[in-house]
Amino acid sequence: MASKADTLLKTYREKRDFARSSEPSGDASHETAGNSFVVQKHDATTLHFDFRIELDGVLKSWAVTKGPSDNPGDKRLAVRVEDHPLDYGAFEGTIPKEEYGGGTVMLWDRGTWEPIGDPHEGLKNGDLKMRIHGERMKGEWVLVHMKGRDSKSGKSKRENWLLIKHRDDYAKDENPLTERFTRSVATGRDFDGIAKGLKAKKKTDLPEDAVWHSDSSKADRKDKPKSKPKAKSGSRGKTAGALPEYQSPQLATLVDDVPDGDGWAFEMKYDGYRCLAAISGGQVALYTRNGKDWTDTFKRLVEPLSHLTEGTALIDGEICAFDNKGRTDFATLRNNLSNGGDLVLFAFDLLHLDGEDLTEKPLEDRKDRLKELLGTIDRNAPLQYSEHVTGNGQRVFDAVCREGHEGIIAKRLDAPYRGDRNRKWLKIKCVHRQEFVIAGWSPSNRKKTFASLLVGTYDGESLRYRGRVGTGFSQDDAAELQKQLDARDRKTSPFDDVPKSIARNAKWVTPELVCEIGFTEFTEDGYLRHPSFLGLREDKPAKEVVIEKAAGGEQNKKTDDSPASGDKPHAESGAGVDAAEKAGVRLTSPDRVVFPHQGLTKSALVAYYEAVAERMLPHIANRPLSLLRCPQGRAKYCFFQKHDTGGFPKQLKSVEIEEKDGEREQYFYLDDFAGLVAGVQMNVLEWHIWGSRIDSIEKPDRLIFDIDPDEGLDFEDVRSAARDIRQGLQDDGLESFAMVTGGKGIHVIAPLTARTEWPEVKAYAKQFAARMEAEEPKRFTANMSKAKRKGRIFIDYLRNERGSTAISPFSVRSREGAPVAVPIAWDELNDLKAANVFDPDAAMARAAEADPWADYDKPRQSVTKKMLGKG
Repeated sequence: MASKADTLLKTYREKRDFARSSEPSGDASHETAGNSFVVQKHDATTLHFDFRIELDGVLKSWAVTKGPSDNPGDKRLAVRVEDHPLDYGAFEGTIPKEEYGGGTVMLWDRGTWEPIGDPHEGLKNGDLKMRIHGERMKGEWVLVHMKGRDSKSGKSKRENWLLIKHRDDYAKDENPLTERFTRSVATGRDFDGIAKGLKAKKKTDLPEDAVWHSDSSKADRKDKPKSKPKAKSGSRGKTAGALPEYQSPQLATLVDDVPDGDGWAFEMKYDGYRCLAAISGGQVALYTRNGKDWTDTFKRLVEPLSHLTEGTALIDGEICAFDNKGRTDFATLRNNLSNGGDLVLFAFDLLHLDGEDLTEKPLEDRKDRLKELLGTIDRNAPLQYSEHVTGNGQRVFDAVCREGHEGIIAKRLDAPYRGDRNRKWLKIKCVHRQEFVIAGWSPSNRKKTFASLLVGTYDGESLRYRGRVGTGFSQDDAAELQKQLDARDRKTSPFDDVPKSIARNAKWVTPELVCEIGFTEFTEDGYLRHPSFLGLREDKPAKEVVIEKAAGGEQNKKTDDSPASGDKPHAESGAGVDAAEKAGVRLTSPDRVVFPHQGLTKSALVAYYEAVAERMLPHIANRPLSLLRCPQGRAKYCFFQKHDTGGFPKQLKSVEIEEKDGEREQYFYLDDFAGLVAGVQMNVLEWHIWGSRIDSIEKPDRLIFDIDPDEGLDFEDVRSAARDIRQGLQDDGLESFAMVTGGKGIHVIAPLTARTEWPEVKAYAKQFAARMEAEEPKRFTANMSKAKRKGRIFIDYLRNERGSTAISPFSVRSREGAPVAVPIAWDELNDLKAANVFDPDAAMARAAEADPWADYDKPRQSVTKKMLGKG
């Protein structure tokens, strides 16, 4: 009697002649965990991804045209195809073009899956929910059958499904999976490498030249390649010698200013662990900067390094991990080391190669040899070559800082490698951070762990107190650290001096633990201002921790990459506390950092709003508001709130407004600076405003178009669109003003006399956007669908309806760099390089200058019946 799997594989077998084909028939047993999952990228007549899950002894299969996307907004077409045998899921290779399914097949992802609910019911009802535990696809997904959209394909009916990612911790709105991962998950090869039978980049049980044929006379069934793959050019013909010995690494000197000239190479300053990788054939040893053997700690990198050369090499680099923004991040690295997450080694120097000492050669030569050794590298590989830029150092530094990275390293191209700290390598930081020694802690009255750490640095043999650090810890971090503190308990203070008010309740520990701290500056007393804990460091002895002072300049010099010039105003925390007190609002936790990379605190945010209030209030006052609140800072959970549910300071007021369903709700509004302070106290990071005032809710006094570019378009496209929208409004008799949003786009805003109601204003806005699209359909779209937006600019007119909101002028945005939405003059648009170039300091400087919107209240204009008739 045929098994259930045999019955299910009937269609699969009917399409293949196994008398001539070496494809798996599914007759032989194939062991799996019982819930295997695989995705094969198939370059056949059309490129697609075959998504397969194990159920009932077979692989249920769908052809996903564009491949899986971890953006929940993407609904990827998945065409149901015949069930495949389980052993099909291990295949990677080529199928001759003349054969059924001819082309190259890549094993793109693999792992296990678990159904959410009954999988058979899910298949039957067309709603198959699952959790995937792949190497690339992770979290919750769903396959949805579009039963009304099935089509005929020859004699058979083609089932059309959608593969959709659920919104969870693994979801991403940008940088889709298929772009991030382009090589085999099993062998590291690309399509070309698989087709040519090139040597696998990772150990695998697959034949290196696996090819399937339906014609058995053509099939090469050997499990080994006919010839041995050639070694990389840097190691051709070499044999492994002794493992290179550890060598003291060259260290960079902290400076304030970026050096000039073409003789410098500028690299990213990575946020990780310094590492020297010693290689001898398949043998690998990984050392910290102090010579500790951390091969086991960094074991995920041993396997890829073991395939790098058949000879010997000593590589200098930085071991890192990426945060969810794609930046190297020390906290993420610590987490990945503890949970087995991904690591990457950025290689930036080569000290020895095949017994040759390269340290006396210029950096330029060493990096050329290193690049040759590494060869062509996929961007997702665990080994990466550290690229550099020659010249244009200041521009490199400005760009790196704008993206929220730590800083840059400048290196003399003509210099040899020296195992000490000198001025041939310089480091320039965007923000202040360095190591400190933990020597005590302050108890908490509310929790079992410490309230703050007491940290210091060495000055000779003396340990100098540098301040308390009470932010930057997760609950798990604090619990684990408390155990280490308790294990180092001592009776006396290790500090040379410490304020009596701090020492009174302090608990002391032996000064062995070293941590990294981010901070804004040092006070006049030498204490940290706005410190935030970033993580423990185990690669530097406590006795080596001293104050890092910039050579030849002031350590706490601020960088300026914004449009403002000269001496900028600066949002000072102390001023914010005073301003809140004058406004009658009690500001709790004023030193809590809300923008970690900028060191921007709650009280500094109040100081910012005090400086811009005169410009901001005319546009935000007496309008219903929608507030973006981030109780744990911008990096944590944030949410919008528009209804006053109680618990807010009285300075943030509310007004009752009838909703579309007839219910009446309390909406926030403010009418003075105290309302802004009250919002900051309640962790408001963004202020979004209605287009009408509370005394005339049904009649908007502003018309707004938000220019939203598709990914890949330049800011020049946005600028050009803004100018064209301005011209179109002028043709209709409306004057308009421009504002960069602090995001990607520009708002074009036309002030209105509040006499026309919402339906007419929205109708005109929609008509205007449609007219722009009709005139240039390849450039503009009035459809918010992402599919319709490809390569075009979406003219968002939808903010012109009752209840919709837009970011307020001078509101800070809850984004990296704390960008601000800032009004601009039309004639300065050409000089701006992006919509997010104003940080709070630059916005304060703008507020102190002549107002580019000085004439905002002068136009007496409205949407008329004549304008509506133009559609």
